[in-house]
Amino acid sequence: MNKKLYPLIDPRGVQQRPVITLAPRPALEQLKNGKILFYDNTKLSFCNYGEVFVRIKERLREIGVSNFVDYRETVRGKDTRGLENYAAMLAQEKPVAAVVALGDMGTSPATCIVTIALEKLGIPTVYITAPPGGDLVEGVAVYRAGNLCLCKIDIYQASTAAEVREQIDLKWEYIIGSLTAAPERLKELAHIDFKMDLVPPAADGLLPVTGSIEVEESRLLEPGCYMEEIMDYLDREHIGDGLPVIPPTKGRLEKMYAYCPFDPEMVLWREVGPTGKDVNVRDVAIAAVMAGCRPEAMPILVTAFKALADPKYNLLQSVTTSHPGGNLVLVSGPIAQEVGISGKQGCLGPGYPANATIGRAVNLVILNVSRAVPGVCDLDCIASQAEFTYCFAEEPSLAQWPMINEEHYDASTTTVYVLKAEPQHDIIDFLSPDGHDLLDTITDSCTTLGSNNAYIPGPLLLVLTPDHGMMLKNAGYTKDMIREHIHLRAVHDVPMVRNRGLVPVRPPDLANRHPMPVTRSPKDVEMVVVGGRGGHSGVILPWALHSESIVLPITLPDGRIARSIQEFRK
Repeated sequence: MNKKLYPLIDPRGVQQRPVITLAPRPALEQLKNGKILFYDNTKLSFCNYGEVFVRIKERLREIGVSNFVDYRETVRGKDTRGLENYAAMLAQEKPVAAVVALGDMGTSPATCIVTIALEKLGIPTVYITAPPGGDLVEGVAVYRAGNLCLCKIDIYQASTAAEVREQIDLKWEYIIGSLTAAPERLKELAHIDFKMDLVPPAADGLLPVTGSIEVEESRLLEPGCYMEEIMDYLDREHIGDGLPVIPPTKGRLEKMYAYCPFDPEMVLWREVGPTGKDVNVRDVAIAAVMAGCRPEAMPILVTAFKALADPKYNLLQSVTTSHPGGNLVLVSGPIAQEVGISGKQGCLGPGYPANATIGRAVNLVILNVSRAVPGVCDLDCIASQAEFTYCFAEEPSLAQWPMINEEHYDASTTTVYVLKAEPQHDIIDFLSPDGHDLLDTITDSCTTLGSNNAYIPGPLLLVLTPDHGMMLKNAGYTKDMIREHIHLRAVHDVPMVRNRGLVPVRPPDLANRHPMPVTRSPKDVEMVVVGGRGGHSGVILPWALHSESIVLPITLPDGRIARSIQEFRK
């Protein structure tokens, strides 16, 4: 019998998928008589990548093109409007064509937005990409423009100058064709073969799954009720995180709103990720269903997404960065205990449903709605378990000092702290006889030459066990004393952080510091006391690339600070 599957909501939401009209390409004679814009997003400044533009200009001169204008500025820290405004400024040069580079790492999506904006402004543009950014750029271009001239070259940090130049020569016909081709040829050059979402989400918001079951919605997880078929479809379409999910039906979505008096269409962040799709409360609620959240989790999730959307968090770049960090959600205050978020023994591991499901819901939104899918449209080199789930709470019964919510507000306010960060790094110390020696162990663990903060100073979070917290408290340390100690002593000798790791991003006042601190001030150091007794504390080190930790209170729709989860109940 022909059967029809119970309708499931598509967690990807509605994808606009515009197809832009590319700028008309000039003839070669026009190219010779006009100005060629070269835009470097600063990625050509290290290794031998600068040869990309050097060789392109040499090849252009060979055919009589020599009027070049150069711009160099980072795209980091700019949202979509800021990137489009920057493109408009470039367009004031009135170039007949543009060459943009380099789409290799985390700046790839933002630079693609600049490229798209130039095309919309009537400037023929070719965007040079390199691994691992090339695939990600294709995804951004598919979702936001439909077609674009993208030139992939195969270079990496150890490529010699000759190898970089050879790659340009290998792709020269594509580069010059992208700038001068007739319409039919341009259509071929700008076509993108993409690996997922070949069929956009349906207008009715439902997954186009075929097959059939005639059962009650509550039985969709039972053996024989097509759970395997549902998961096969989701895995095939790169929807979800690879683990089984709760099928998102309309009934389950309605139940998720029980503690969510916010408008489902309320936008929480704008134009983030490859799709450029706004994320609203409904998107978050669907992810919460799939993750297995209880309805009481929604006010925490809404607050977390508001915090992630703060411009200082740099969400546009963070969702597709090659850094293996996750989006840490740390809840401090009475609502955490009301909804069961744990700060007790093992709180950063398995066994606590609220911790696991809330953290998972955050990352499901990034995968499903923003479509930052590993191996397809994301830069993660090896990724980490922090990108499955990363959520815990402060435990009031263990606190040795004022908690985060008390420092920022008061004891009856619940706050959500978010940080783009590595998985927890273990700090083992079973032998230090007092808090003074212990603090030296902790300080030494706050950085390594392989950590982002060796090159980009920023926030970090100490996660102290009760034993270590008591030792520090008994030795007379306050939070501010610990912060000051770490800021002054968690450092690297300048020769050790020169010409390795990352291109440094530091405040001007650190330019001539020696040794080089991994924090900008003591305020960058945050700490909590959680977990079980013993000698394994931890430190959570940051991504820190134009990215701050953000703390927000949990508030009701009218802006009042919530004192209990019951205030949200409809």
